[in-house]
Amino acid sequence: MNEFLNIALPKGRLGEKAYDMFQKAGFPCPEVLNPGRRLILENTDAGVRYFWVKPSDVAIYVERGAADIGVCGKDTLEEQAPDVYELMDLGIGRCRMAVAAPGGFTDDRSRTLRVATKFSNVAENHYRKAGRDIDIIHLNGSVEIAPIIGLADVIVDIVETGTTLRENGLEVIETVFPISARLIANKSGYKFKHEAVRKLLDGLRNAAEDK
Repeated sequence: MNEFLNIALPKGRLGEKAYDMFQKAGFPCPEVLNPGRRLILENTDAGVRYFWVKPSDVAIYVERGAADIGVCGKDTLEEQAPDVYELMDLGIGRCRMAVAAPGGFTDDRSRTLRVATKFSNVAENHYRKAGRDIDIIHLNGSVEIAPIIGLADVIVDIVETGTTLRENGLEVIETVFPISARLIANKSGYKFKHEAVRKLLDGLRNAAEDK
């Protein structure tokens, strides 16, 4: 297996965009976009093995060494804080992590702020820096409903166009950080497969410049 550079791609459009960049960088594997039921695809000539995983699992595969390289959103990196190298901003999948609230919301700092979110660690870190006492309400589904029914005061979530917020009477009141897809590497894999990783990085940078 050591002759291959193992790359974890997030399922969906983000992974497809990332693969297009890898292909242009000199690491093609034509079957990746038409895998059928197969989850692991490889190109012996290019020395690359790809596999599709759930986006939130990419960092786990890379941290644990099942993958040498992965494509992971900055939101996941901030939430999970995996022990990996962040090598490059790929410039795709751009959006932002933000705080949103009902229109006209005013923060009453005399009481604990109730925050609904899927990103509990992100929310906790953000408000700790601000010295704000919060009660985190961790939700796995749509968080937009929480302020509407009085479960929470604000939400911390990913915002792309903001359409869903507007349709539910919410608005962004603060941007926590910008999000985009990042190229990450396993620390051991980066050391022992350094030549292949550097070749990939150089190819990705050249591909980005050619856009």
